[in-house]
Amino acid sequence: MKKKWFYTLLIPGLTLIIVFLFIPLIYTIGSTFIGEEGYSIARYIEFLKDGYYIKIFNRTLRIALITSLVCMILGMPVAYYISRTKKSVRGIFIACTVFPLLTNSVVRSFAWMTILGSNGVINKLLMNLNIIDKPLKLLYTESAIIIGTVYLFLPLMVVSLVGVMENIENDLLEAAESLGANRIKAFFKVIFPLSVPGLIVGCVLVFTGAFTAYTTPQLLGGNTNIVLSTLVYQRAMTLGDWTGASVVATVMIVTTLTVIGVINKLASRLNERGV
Repeated sequence: MKKKWFYTLLIPGLTLIIVFLFIPLIYTIGSTFIGEEGYSIARYIEFLKDGYYIKIFNRTLRIALITSLVCMILGMPVAYYISRTKKSVRGIFIACTVFPLLTNSVVRSFAWMTILGSNGVINKLLMNLNIIDKPLKLLYTESAIIIGTVYLFLPLMVVSLVGVMENIENDLLEAAESLGANRIKAFFKVIFPLSVPGLIVGCVLVFTGAFTAYTTPQLLGGNTNIVLSTLVYQRAMTLGDWTGASVVATVMIVTTLTVIGVINKLASRLNERGV
């Protein structure tokens, strides 16, 4: 009787997920396979043959992968430092880390526009120091998008890693050091393998966010660095091609799920090898 009552508690949540997530998703994906002559994958073949679309796809994937890698490199030491502090101080650090997430992404992107622009802080500083004669093109580039997305999603990586690292006992590091390992080797042999679950969650969150981000690539990349999310908007809102937009959205979904699967496999291999 208790089990039946337990399962009934799932009904409201499952109903909302099915009605507002799965049904629209199935309808969106299903519409891409319906052509004039019935079911067909012609639209996906056209997408894969179009060099313009492939270029946008490669750019989006490259930005998301680089963002994930940079967030991992920057987030690991920060998360480790926060996890080793006292609990009272740790709460303050976590609050400071999460605080940027409370600011709208548009506001944060505009802040980077004032920093990277031709009359921005960086160019003015370099020109005042006589390092450059004319402003560098920092804005409306892939590098600007990567900087913006790293700033946007780095807190997610740090919080994911802190949640795992704070449960790792200091005794393990002391034991490794007592056996002759220095701090760097002990970190990669003890802390890093035990942090893999948090690293997986962080990489999945960062990659998914960076791969599907719209506001930051639109503002910092401009019209010359279109990504898949901005392409979806153009196809749907500008051209009124909702089916074409659904094709791009489906490609994004499949790519995201594929990369998440690859991340999980790599993580499992690292655990098996005891890296």
